[in-house]
Amino acid sequence: MDAHRFRGHEDGEPAPGVDVAVLLANERTLLAWLRTALTLLADGVALIQLTGRHRVLSLIGIALFMLGSLTSVAGYLRYRAVRRAVLDGRVPPSGHGPALLTAGIVTVTAAIAVTYVVRKFP
Repeated sequence: MDAHRFRGHEDGEPAPGVDVAVLLANERTLLAWLRTALTLLADGVALIQLTGRHRVLSLIGIALFMLGSLTSVAGYLRYRAVRRAVLDGRVPPSGHGPALLTAGIVTVTAAIAVTYVVRKFP
């Protein structure tokens, strides 16, 4: 069990001064990360299944699948870091997850666009 979870309270109440709404918002944010991860995973599977034997598009599908997996890990790590900070009365550290996710999505989008152009206009 997380050492910071109850901060010495046996009944599960947060430490005095901790805003429960912030903890609940953090959980909703984790769920948003997980929805994004599931969407990326599904997109990766769909691209692999729908492109047949096209090697480049299959590799892009695998990249989407991996990006989805990494997104779920990044979301959980962010959730845990924010929870610990809030329970300790600190400002949560800034995260790099959104920037990395954005870079990954832009890269995959560019790869799909290039592949489309090369296939359409050989």
